[in-house]
Amino acid sequence: MKIKIEIQIDDDTAIYINRFLGTQEPESPLDTPGLTKMLLEDVALAVRRPGSWEGARMTDLLTSHGYSVE
Repeated sequence: MKIKIEIQIDDDTAIYINRFLGTQEPESPLDTPGLTKMLLEDVALAVRRPGSWEGARMTDLLTSHGYSVE
């Protein structure tokens, strides 16, 4: 199953995201959809494989923002 997600971010946030993306190596291009997909996959790993480094780091990030990962 695949779902399509549409989000809106403010202009200031978009500027900083684009600035970050602009600093990435040309051999491994990363765009906004790719970045979003990667972050959401890491959230899924926080639940599916909490011991993985991606899942554990995402759990740390989410809990620092006040969210519980179970």
